[in-house]
Amino acid sequence: MLIHHTASMTRKATGVYGGVPAEQRVARRREQLLEACLDSLGEIGWQRTSVRGICEGAGLNPRYFYESFSSLDELVVAVFDRIAEDAARSVEEALAQAPPTMSGQIGAIVRGFTVATTEDPRKARVAFVDALGSDALMRRRLDAIHAIAETIAAVALSFHDDLDPRVAAVNAQLLAGGVIQAIIAWIEGRLDIDREALIERCTTLVVASVAI
Repeated sequence: MLIHHTASMTRKATGVYGGVPAEQRVARRREQLLEACLDSLGEIGWQRTSVRGICEGAGLNPRYFYESFSSLDELVVAVFDRIAEDAARSVEEALAQAPPTMSGQIGAIVRGFTVATTEDPRKARVAFVDALGSDALMRRRLDAIHAIAETIAAVALSFHDDLDPRVAAVNAQLLAGGVIQAIIAWIEGRLDIDREALIERCTTLVVASVAI
């Protein structure tokens, strides 16, 4: 009975209903679940978030959850991945518009990442707070730090031909982690500065230290 029930929940929708193809209906419900999960994580946190609560927030029967996600962890990771993708896109856009100087490029990385992850308080909580309480999110958080570090190291190496890539990699990891910790402290109200000052301070530190 359990196996049959699970299979029925994960069965994909087929055909056209109300003029909307099955694939579009599934995609729309998936978006509803992602948004409801982001709301839940932002309001009550990872530990209190549940499949039932998310489905209620999305206005969906719980059986629809399993047509897109196999578990709550999978959904939460999908929410985090979307935030990380938005941040990466923000950094890329900022880099494309930044001056071709080391300070300009580093500043673009810091600004693009900081703005993308702090404009929406819900995203900030998922990226920086809840990631500390979930094994699945912690792995994603480490991957995000590594991606930022690689970008910082690449910029440093492009302006310092004599810089050892291994040194650049270590420095960038330390600095990327430090920037994220500073963002967390700022989100929690532990730093009495505005976001612009935070970005400028972090940029100055990274530029001064990455090639040491």
